[in-house]
Amino acid sequence: MTIVQLGIFALVAILIGQLKKSRELAILAASVFVLFWLQPSQQFVSLVFWIPAATIGLTIFTWLLVSTPESRVWEVNWPSILVIAVVVLLIDLNQFFGLETIYMTTTPRLWMIGTGFIVYISFLMAATRLADKLKFLLTAVFIGIIFLLVYLKTPFLISKSFELIYALRGQESPAEAHYIFSWLGFSYITFRLMHTVRDFQTGRLPALNLGEYVNYVIFFPSFTAGPIDRAERFVQELRTPIALADQDWLEAGKRFFLGMFKKFVIADSLALIAINEMLVNQVHSAAWMWFFLYMYSLRIYFDFSGYTDVAIGLARVMGVRLPENFASPYFKPNLTLFWNSWHMTLTQWFRAYLFNPMTRWMRTKNISIPLIIFATQICTMSLIGLWHGVSWNFLLWGIWHGVGLFIQNRWSEFVRVRTTSPLPPRRQLLLNAGGIFLTFNFVSLGWLFFTLPSPQIALLAMSKLFGIGL
Repeated sequence: MTIVQLGIFALVAILIGQLKKSRELAILAASVFVLFWLQPSQQFVSLVFWIPAATIGLTIFTWLLVSTPESRVWEVNWPSILVIAVVVLLIDLNQFFGLETIYMTTTPRLWMIGTGFIVYISFLMAATRLADKLKFLLTAVFIGIIFLLVYLKTPFLISKSFELIYALRGQESPAEAHYIFSWLGFSYITFRLMHTVRDFQTGRLPALNLGEYVNYVIFFPSFTAGPIDRAERFVQELRTPIALADQDWLEAGKRFFLGMFKKFVIADSLALIAINEMLVNQVHSAAWMWFFLYMYSLRIYFDFSGYTDVAIGLARVMGVRLPENFASPYFKPNLTLFWNSWHMTLTQWFRAYLFNPMTRWMRTKNISIPLIIFATQICTMSLIGLWHGVSWNFLLWGIWHGVGLFIQNRWSEFVRVRTTSPLPPRRQLLLNAGGIFLTFNFVSLGWLFFTLPSPQIALLAMSKLFGIGL
């Protein structure tokens, strides 16, 4: 996103925040429009329209499966249906308006939109009748969402798919075919959909009407990069917005502009001197390698936390308080505390839906505690890594952190059973400082797998950091 786009978001958020009525519908209209507006260009131009449309279609279909019969009534949902339909229609009509600077003009023909709408509505009507009878549909959708995410995160699968498409058209596939297809925000949308499906199955999901559910999934300040909110908390504030006093306006503005400064001044400046493949091949000094690595560690923090601040500030103006996502992670004395303060909503999601259930299940099998900790940490962190992309680099990054968390856990337990009294304040301070130093450097070394293009380059960089092969 650009500074101009974020500035427009801020103006829209302020206007929506002033509404006394129809605030939910205004947020819905803005979120649907932004979903289309931010979709990056594609090799197949029509995908810029159809991918956001598919996001809306999948979201509505999932809502049908997780909603109660009372929340599906026409009287409650027709305004949301009308808003979604009008926004999509206006986007398609841009082929006549010709506002290319706002959105592409090569949108599908109206008859295609009409046909697709009729087919989709027919499908939804059939699904509505079957939703309460065929319980396996929920599980099928849950698994289908996972498979779709895996496909989108696997460059090899995307490349092969488009190679086949080009072959059928008698054309040669581009060399980098996996870069020609992008589904904006689907990584985060996946978590929101899976969360609602799982909570519905366990009876924890509140009844949501269509507008509330779609707003939760594609809420425009946060759908591309988080934070990952929970439906019950988000909807509570959507229904009863938090009134803004003068201090609240000041805080919202502070978060927004602080986030802009972090992202577009600090992070973008650090990007010029952060470690990359070219530097790894050209630098022959361990000291400079550490410098460039530290610059990347700072860059990724300011970039990600900066956007989080922007999202929190925008949402606050509209009466929604999004959860915090960062809490000074680089000042934590151990790896567990780091992950409790870095991308916190992602960590909490995996803890709630994978780590804790897996731990409880393994305990019923009389497996030793160290083995349970090792297996759950490795599995959880590996999946967090693969969520970023199905590649060896992200898998190794996840394993790096999983092993680190296991070692830190075992060391903490070793020290705990042998420490009978509190340490003197000065010694505790030194211990914390040493822990911060080790944790920061361990995390920084892990970023090599995250940012460099291959394990070989990452290992070469690591060897140079320790003076090997210079």
